[in-house]
Amino acid sequence: MTRASSIMVVAGEASGDLHGAGLCAALRTLAPGTRVFGMGGERMRAAGAEIVADVSRSAVVGGTEVVANMPALYRVYRRLRRVLERERPGVLVLIDFPEFNLRLARAARTAGVPVVYFVPPQIWAWRGRRIKTIRRLVSLVLAVFPFERAFYRDAGVPVEFVGHPLLDALVAAPTRAEARRALGVAADGLVIGLLPGSRRSEATQMLPLMREAAARLSADWSQARFVLAQAPTLDDALVHGAVAGTPAIRVVRDAAHTVMRAADLLLVTSGTATLEAALLGTPMIVCYRLSRVTELLAKLVVRVPWISLANITLGRAVVPELFLRRDVTVGRLVAEARRLLESPEARDAQRTAFTELRAQLGEPGVGKRAAQLILGGGLCPPSETFPSTDGGGEAAERTPR
Repeated sequence: MTRASSIMVVAGEASGDLHGAGLCAALRTLAPGTRVFGMGGERMRAAGAEIVADVSRSAVVGGTEVVANMPALYRVYRRLRRVLERERPGVLVLIDFPEFNLRLARAARTAGVPVVYFVPPQIWAWRGRRIKTIRRLVSLVLAVFPFERAFYRDAGVPVEFVGHPLLDALVAAPTRAEARRALGVAADGLVIGLLPGSRRSEATQMLPLMREAAARLSADWSQARFVLAQAPTLDDALVHGAVAGTPAIRVVRDAAHTVMRAADLLLVTSGTATLEAALLGTPMIVCYRLSRVTELLAKLVVRVPWISLANITLGRAVVPELFLRRDVTVGRLVAEARRLLESPEARDAQRTAFTELRAQLGEPGVGKRAAQLILGGGLCPPSETFPSTDGGGEAAERTPR
């Protein structure tokens, strides 16, 4: 075990808080005397982490949305950097959120603190040049998708595949029967779940679209129950205001897994929720509305043809995606929903693919495996193991042998 008396964990949004909670719980179990602190939310706090910066105040998505929230993010960064420099933890563990976390990794390297990246950036999808930064700053990558292991290894980055942390989070998910009882819906009734996302910016865009789609679908399926899963990071006024006047929609708070398991079909905003839904075996339609500038940037730099993690991991189009601005319309969303609702075969095809997906992502116990690697010792800043030379620009890189 490492001799570190403290470990700093930094998660920058709701999904990171979820992933971090399992890791923090495992760290506290395996090393009870170790202080675990950093940025997270209620889940990480409940798992025993000391929260010095609240994730709910900083969660944003990329592109122009990050620019709009830059002052607040920079204030949080400066606070965490001061804590990092003062506390000098034995290791800094970063969870996703690369725009923010890679900057913090630079501060950690300067302070001589080794960095472990758990749920690393999706550089296989876009911004591939970040691999140089990761190789220079990160001591160990804990990969969560099987194909990431070869990607990082071939780039000269120390890497271990631990499996996806959602496998741990979903162990406690209810069965379909339990979920339906919890929501008070009939065992054989039609349930359509709505998941507008966990960030205010994306929910503001997606809630009106989902509300109108639900209104149109309810005209054809009058007995259908529409249940909206409100993320804990969204305030009540935003959600209830957006669905006001649509009595067919019921809002439930902090019960996403219950809604996913109970539903026959999900309308899901792109993000971690798409992978959760796939692992729970529920057919879905994935949608996302980018700003014009972000869409233009995405066309230039994104290297995969899909946005949902289910399609990306399987390497084929399993679930329908609506994300280009011309496609993200109520009409297109309703048309895709009708196609799936009217075709049991199409829904079964998704479920079969989801079974294949689950088999690829490993077994539960991800948090414990990750914690064991973090606590195992032997970590040191890459600057010590792979020295770089100052050549008047980007530091020279050396690939480990």
